[in-house]
Amino acid sequence: MQFSDYIVYVDESGDHDLANVSPNYPVFVLAFCIFEKEAYVTRTVPNFQRLKFRWFGHDTIVFHEREIRKQLAPFKFLQNQEKRGQFIAEMNELIQEAEFTVIAAVINKERLKGRYKDPGNPYEIALQFCMERLYRYLNDNRQTDKMTHCILERRGKKEDASIELEFRRICDRGNFAGIHMDCLDIQFQEKAANSCGLQISDLIARPIGLAEIRPDQRNRAFEIVEQKFRRGANGRVTGYGLKIFP
Repeated sequence: MQFSDYIVYVDESGDHDLANVSPNYPVFVLAFCIFEKEAYVTRTVPNFQRLKFRWFGHDTIVFHEREIRKQLAPFKFLQNQEKRGQFIAEMNELIQEAEFTVIAAVINKERLKGRYKDPGNPYEIALQFCMERLYRYLNDNRQTDKMTHCILERRGKKEDASIELEFRRICDRGNFAGIHMDCLDIQFQEKAANSCGLQISDLIARPIGLAEIRPDQRNRAFEIVEQKFRRGANGRVTGYGLKIFP
């Protein structure tokens, strides 16, 4: 099978634990960032590297939303308000200009527990929602006869094996339409690989969750991400690029 014109980077925000749900962040978010490969290698990656060279003098820095938000090393310079404002503005501009499409699922864990006697695993629920919509996106772009790789950051041997098993179950007709998604494959990558796509997916996942938790609070990062969601023919995002459940 030939390789498709697209590559998908996947990251999450929050955890899938239903026993201890944080009142401050009671959701689990899974975000798929779909890049057209040519645009990714010729524009997105070089622009991302330029940003790193500009601020750090080298491009080996790995951008992680948590470290940036908490101003941890190597982002301690963000404790300076002026530098923080400038850096965030440049990073937002980079993401805004980057050419990619977002498909995301937000699982409200409290509602999930309250509505279902056997609620299931939030990660697995979100994965199915995202994969179903990814398949439709690829079908719309005539790519289902080619192989598209979904890249996830490696977490641990046991967790990765569990995710891969669920991924392949969904591909093997374990989805709403009963389609055999043999055009999708899963690959795990070490954090140290410094993947631009994985870093962008990490940066956008939490803003999506915050938009669900605090819809009335200004969320500049989400305003940018919102423009990237897959949309239906009527321009609708809900159900196409964003699934809120339940």
